[in-house]
Amino acid sequence: MQMHQLGKTGPDVSAIGLGCMGMSGMYGPSDRAESIATIHAALDAGVNLLDTGDFYGMGHNEILIGEAIKGLKRDDFLLSVKFGALRDPAGAWLGYDARPAAIRNFLAYSLQRLGVDHIDIYRPARLDPNVPIEDQIGAMADLVKEGYIKHIGLSEVGADTIRRAAAVHPIVDLQIEYSLISRGIEDQILPTCRELGIGITAYGVLSRGLISGHWQKDAAAQKGDFRVISPRFQAGNVEKNLKLVEALRRIADSKGVSVAQIAIAWVAAQGKDIIPVVGARRRDRLAEALGSLSVELSAEDLATIERAVPKDAAAGGRYPEAQLVHMDSEK
Repeated sequence: MQMHQLGKTGPDVSAIGLGCMGMSGMYGPSDRAESIATIHAALDAGVNLLDTGDFYGMGHNEILIGEAIKGLKRDDFLLSVKFGALRDPAGAWLGYDARPAAIRNFLAYSLQRLGVDHIDIYRPARLDPNVPIEDQIGAMADLVKEGYIKHIGLSEVGADTIRRAAAVHPIVDLQIEYSLISRGIEDQILPTCRELGIGITAYGVLSRGLISGHWQKDAAAQKGDFRVISPRFQAGNVEKNLKLVEALRRIADSKGVSVAQIAIAWVAAQGKDIIPVVGARRRDRLAEALGSLSVELSAEDLATIERAVPKDAAAGGRYPEAQLVHMDSEK
């Protein structure tokens, strides 16, 4: 497994990370035993970055990971945890809370559920508009001094917020959606991160399965699956998007790899400061994603891929409009 330093001040991380959200809902039912087996398979393959959020399944995901890592050497894995999203008993989303006292409270619960004494990378899930980013980062910096977290990250924030945060404390990475059909970071956010020495942990590299090569236009997302409300999966949009996938499939076939592998490899090829985080929740999907590490893309390959899937070619936004208006990264 190739390792890359995460940002100029962060730890060494595997060239691919494992996103664990789908193991606790968001994309329909999942199997607990298979989820744990997938985490173990990832660790056995040299993947050391496990990404979660304390609000995934209202704590379920952290408990699941805690079970998977119990008894393992703490230095063998890195935990990246998002906090701040508020849920109700029915699973609805209520907003974000990044007050300093709330941050300490969220962290205390995460440490307990995960069964560890520190979090490697801790980050607000979204920008809380009611709390200056300087206050959020300052509170987290205190937790770094106390040893409860090792590094501070950000998630889905724009260039100005990144600069303000980095002025308070070193930021190791920005977690943000980045894929062939979600390239908005290339204009301002990615250049800002590179200027400041901040890494990118890219989620949604397969656009929630849309460009994995496995999604069919007549596939039915189940209740509780984000794709039920995702604009890119709606009738009229999904057909257009799957035409892009078929164009990508022709390129993948010519190289003897899968669509998912070439899509992940494209993200990885954008720079060693970008770590794809794949949301595999089964061992077969994990194995396919790991196969992307062997895919070599020449400059000509990259140009061919980008002609087949041009920037801004996707139909529909990456989130419903009601969510996008609250995302700092979209401003």
